[in-house]
Amino acid sequence: MLISTLMFALMAVPPAEGGPRPEHGLHFETPVTTWDEALPLGNGILGALVWGDGAPLKISLDRTDLWDLRPVPEFHSEEYTYATMREWEKAGRIKDLLRVYDQPYERPAPTKIPAGRIELTLKGAAFQHTDLSIADATGATAFKDGTSARVWIHGIEPVGIIEIAGPAELTPVLVAPAFAGKETGPTKPSIVAGELTQLGYPAPVKSSGETWSAYEQEGWGGFRFAVYLAWKKSADKWVAAWSVASKFEGEAPLEIAKQRVENALAGDLAALRASHEAWWKQYWQQSGVSIPNAAIERQWYLDTYKFGAASRRGSPPITLQGPWTADDGKLPPWKGDYHHDLNTELSYWPCYSGNRLEEGLSYLDWLWNTREACREWTQRFFRMPGMNVPMTADLNNDQIGGWRQYTHSSTTGAWLAQHFYLHWQFSGDRAFLEERAYPYLRDCAVFIEAVTNERGPDGKRTLPLSSSPEINDNRPNAWFPSITNYDLALIRWLLGATAELARETGRADDAAHWDAVCAELPGFSYGEDGRLLVARDYPLPESHRHFSHLMAIHPLGLIDPAQGDAAAKTIRASLAELDKLGSSYWCGYSFAWLASLAARAGDGGKAETALETFATAFVLRNSFHCNGDQSGKGHSKFDYRPFTLEGNFAAAAGLQEMLLQSQSGVIHVFPAVPDSWKDAAFRTLRARGAFLVSAERKGGKTVRVEIASERGGTCRLHSPFSGKELTLALQPGERIDLTSDEGT
Repeated sequence: MLISTLMFALMAVPPAEGGPRPEHGLHFETPVTTWDEALPLGNGILGALVWGDGAPLKISLDRTDLWDLRPVPEFHSEEYTYATMREWEKAGRIKDLLRVYDQPYERPAPTKIPAGRIELTLKGAAFQHTDLSIADATGATAFKDGTSARVWIHGIEPVGIIEIAGPAELTPVLVAPAFAGKETGPTKPSIVAGELTQLGYPAPVKSSGETWSAYEQEGWGGFRFAVYLAWKKSADKWVAAWSVASKFEGEAPLEIAKQRVENALAGDLAALRASHEAWWKQYWQQSGVSIPNAAIERQWYLDTYKFGAASRRGSPPITLQGPWTADDGKLPPWKGDYHHDLNTELSYWPCYSGNRLEEGLSYLDWLWNTREACREWTQRFFRMPGMNVPMTADLNNDQIGGWRQYTHSSTTGAWLAQHFYLHWQFSGDRAFLEERAYPYLRDCAVFIEAVTNERGPDGKRTLPLSSSPEINDNRPNAWFPSITNYDLALIRWLLGATAELARETGRADDAAHWDAVCAELPGFSYGEDGRLLVARDYPLPESHRHFSHLMAIHPLGLIDPAQGDAAAKTIRASLAELDKLGSSYWCGYSFAWLASLAARAGDGGKAETALETFATAFVLRNSFHCNGDQSGKGHSKFDYRPFTLEGNFAAAAGLQEMLLQSQSGVIHVFPAVPDSWKDAAFRTLRARGAFLVSAERKGGKTVRVEIASERGGTCRLHSPFSGKELTLALQPGERIDLTSDEGT
């Protein structure tokens, strides 16, 4: 055993080798002809998609705070209350329920909106290949006449750069989105709610000069945004810069965008490029993996790249499509909104063990800053104390409707609260615990105590309206006569975690209260073989995309193999049922989630198969998760291709679960790798307790474990050398290298 001491700041992870290699990126020898297969670039606030063959080369533009935020009138009416919804459900007034809750979502807005496109026509330049380097977040396209194009969005600054070298003649055009037109009213239910023209915006105000082009677009309610593109030519290169600014930054977005672009073009481009590359170099130093399955390893690097491009503290968190809103003249799939019954939660799974807490704070800051909107909605709709969160939400976290059983679920806030808990667990940040984690959980627990105050036939607390996403879709029987395992798991987890954090912060009386409320809940519903049911006397009836009934296993960890034989039996039986029913009605994210479930069961073979299926059948060629099976191999009956990001990030988290687990309070390295993975390694993944862990496996055995403690404390490690549990007391900044148990 070798011990050394290393002091480092919270996010200053020591440099490590083995970042992304060229083969982890994208290389296409045929042109990209559709926006959703483009090369993705982004820095959390700006996004771009690079595609086309040079006639033209297209750069689709996005900014993550571009939204149509018109309110939903029905949600401010007198009949919009929880009590009324319960009465209508009991009376079978389905048409009224659909009118108030479901049908408003079929309108074009509220919705995320795109920012337009740059088109560069390169006369006489025949396409050769296009590439995305994820090491430095750069898209490049080469042409047969020697012309080359390099496109990048700065790692920090809200500006994009285009560099073109070579003989081709160049014509740049800035294209505004097709907003202008009259709103046509509600459309038929669809993944895509219709054309952009339905939003009814006026035509953009365009302006241009010899070396620049711009437009300003007015949206709903006085919202405005602007795009500014300018360029300059030297003897050997044509260079352009663009920026997108919104009214959220100031009353003159066009001037804001113009100033950014002019500063970029007038400054030292080499220095700007150097600072861009420095950000991405530091990002890749935070963690890395090396495994013998090339498809899964590459997918992890591509997904980790997209996470860095899509989520930055200070910018809005990841929506369904993040900074890559559809560029096809249509509204984005599912309006590009925030879905809190799976999508936002899965999108942020990888930031914890992946050692990307700073990027994850984009999500937590937004949830924290929108608390007042959520409290107001909770009071307006439920008429109860505390806080719940709408399931489908706009940029302000305001309810925008859809299937009522889930959009108005009582437990959405509980699932979101888990992310505050996880940040505390993985960071060890006591200020965050005191100032954010405990207050957020407490507010959600106050609401849960109120909404479960009614008792079922067994005398236990229950939910009068309980569902399990998305079992039975939006049919009347999507509400269950007894509390579902989904709702019960979230309620039990929330109350237990709130009690835990109350004890941790010295609030013994509060902890006793939340423990007492939790004790009034029923137990989970099990089948005869020990598997988790959807609800009492209701087994999972068929293949289904959402594993909501298994929340107690993952992500909540209420049922874990560390608890003994009964828990292990439940996990095995529950996964066996998924195998039995098959994947006919799964989406790509189902396979990604299955990897984490299988990893928690210690089944590395099942986890590997799930991730390989995801990476080879449920992503487009640029690695975007496209929901349906694109392979033609029959993995799923869903073969459509709407792009959403949660499957990508859940897949990254699934591999991390195979390599490192700490949910039981004990660190396990390589807890769920297949026997065929004789050689594997990871560096600076993060365990609970703010421990950074690296490990190496050779010839089927772990040969080295390194643990660095950010904040100090007792580290419990399941020794991969002897199988014993080791207890290691580490000081802040101390690092320990283990090659055996000797000396521990």
